[in-house]
Amino acid sequence: MIKVLVVDDEPQLLRALRINLTARKYEVVTAVDGTSALAIAARTLPDLVVLDLGLPDLDGAEVIKGLRGWTEVPIVVLSGRADASDKVEALDAGADDYLTKPFSMEELLARLRVARRHADRNAPKAAVQRVGDFDVDVASHTVTRMPDAPEAVPATVHLTPTEWGIVEVLLKNAGRLVSARQLLTEVWGHGYENDTPLLRFHFTKLRRKLEREPSRPAHLLTEPGMGYRFQP
Repeated sequence: MIKVLVVDDEPQLLRALRINLTARKYEVVTAVDGTSALAIAARTLPDLVVLDLGLPDLDGAEVIKGLRGWTEVPIVVLSGRADASDKVEALDAGADDYLTKPFSMEELLARLRVARRHADRNAPKAAVQRVGDFDVDVASHTVTRMPDAPEAVPATVHLTPTEWGIVEVLLKNAGRLVSARQLLTEVWGHGYENDTPLLRFHFTKLRRKLEREPSRPAHLLTEPGMGYRFQP
């Protein structure tokens, strides 16, 4: 059964979507704000997300960015915002489709079917990934060092926002080479794509935090002259 996370703060619409999608054999989970949506997505790993942009705590574009930090799950925006700028922002943040309210249920179902056809390509990764001795939760932005002794207490490791940006790009491309230019553009933005000393500086700091032997890394790898790779 296909699992859909529906995120909207309008109780009547949320109820209508739950009834209609359940009747069509979808498994439906719901959230009424962005914070709970991110937590529920990390816990339940939905196959599709239907997302309103006008949420009470986070803007929908921020929720999209939060999801895209660790998963390629198809996201269909369902919003009352009809301005082209809102659509462009949502799509640039990582949404797959955009449908404005009021809408036809049949059209929404068709959009979901189209999004689902890409499910193999967009299959979600686990929110928590192991990097050596560390459990990295990209949804909640926490890193925990797992102790060698069973009776020992796990330790929390602090990563800066920049380090999180690097980690998120590498983990969502696990096993694949990521160019320095791509990392610089995704983490720092346009204008930094040639600043390789900046990237090397932060990558060295990241290895000191997440590698057992930073001078002989096993997971955060440099491919000389090409880029970087996260090796699970």
